[in-house]
Amino acid sequence: MQSRWKDADAARYRAAAGSDPADLDLADRVYTSRLIGGDPDLVLHGGGNTSVKTIRLWPDGSRRPTLHVKGSGWDLATIEGPGLPALDLEALQSARNMPPMSDEEMVAFLRANLLDPTAPNPSLETLLHAFLPAKFVDHSHASAVLALANQPDAAQIGSDIYGKRVAVVDYVMPGYDLSIEAARIFDSSPDCEGLWLVNHGLFTFGDTAEQSYARMIEFATMAERFLEDHKAALDPEPGAEQTPPDAATEFTTSLQEAIAQTHHGWAKVVFDFRTSRLIRAILDQPQNVQALQRGTVTPDHVIRLKPFPLVLQCDATVADIGNALKDFSTRYHQYFEQGASQAAEPKIMLDPLPRLVLVPGLGIFGIGKSAGDAKIVADLAMQMVRVVAAAERYGRFEPLHPLRLFEMEYWSLEQAKLKSG
Repeated sequence: MQSRWKDADAARYRAAAGSDPADLDLADRVYTSRLIGGDPDLVLHGGGNTSVKTIRLWPDGSRRPTLHVKGSGWDLATIEGPGLPALDLEALQSARNMPPMSDEEMVAFLRANLLDPTAPNPSLETLLHAFLPAKFVDHSHASAVLALANQPDAAQIGSDIYGKRVAVVDYVMPGYDLSIEAARIFDSSPDCEGLWLVNHGLFTFGDTAEQSYARMIEFATMAERFLEDHKAALDPEPGAEQTPPDAATEFTTSLQEAIAQTHHGWAKVVFDFRTSRLIRAILDQPQNVQALQRGTVTPDHVIRLKPFPLVLQCDATVADIGNALKDFSTRYHQYFEQGASQAAEPKIMLDPLPRLVLVPGLGIFGIGKSAGDAKIVADLAMQMVRVVAAAERYGRFEPLHPLRLFEMEYWSLEQAKLKSG
């Protein structure tokens, strides 16, 4: 992985920020956030988050320690200053000594400490950013890291690769619980330069934006080389074939017809078809197809991809696809019932339509209600097939247990939106 830092570009961001030291810090944060967001092997479609700690003038005339952190709805690739809302840092840090919070309480607490009350909701991992003492903090879902962080012995692998430079955090649900646990782990390894989150991703931090970003690139590269040393190198990003084969066009028509027959609320769907020699080669291996059905490569992808894809044969008829869709729906109902039975509050089931379809011999289909939704699914799937193939070459792709994925897909705040609707 290559660093894309350029002194001249960083200087341009700073020159446009003016003379306020806080605005200069924010300019550095925006610049490296975009560098991270612009690399699909670090984050995709709103994934990851970044922050900077600074001193800023507040409306009451005081100058306070302030945390700027990525806000909900913003993408690191295109983020601007308003996408990194400012919060009272000392108030956030006091949360470590407060009683535990529910998700709803945490979001309310974060909003109560915004400099601008109209700003977007801060990242779910804001408290973790606040608890870490470094000025700049970066979090990514680097592809090579995910291939190794989803191994049965992921914690040991992290230690083997980085030694004491990176502290290992076993999986904890993102949000308040992860913030508390990761801060505790950091306190036991205060000289570490990053955090290896099992089944999740990577954090790096530093005194400057350049240092934190450089560590992200270095640590992701170390994961890539570890895979290479074990003959499990991550496949390069495949170039999509410009003209889908006729078989894909025919298959799309059959898929559309079968969905219309079995999912009446989805009479209008959009597909994003992707194929390449590499994708077909990966899907031609039954071991990979089976592994791709175990779960997503990082927790938040379940919101876009569902906990497992639909697998179809390239010669499937409309009737075959219809039966497979019904089987998928039955499996999804079982997944929901198992998760809901262990949840602390009642859950409303989401629709059981698959979002990702794998067709060995043909390619992958992303499904959405809009072209944008389908593209996001297909982009995430392109990363997923490469990550899982590398993970299987190394050892065994072992993502989160379905009950842990359920917690993410049926996060209480998202459920509240459904109930209010």
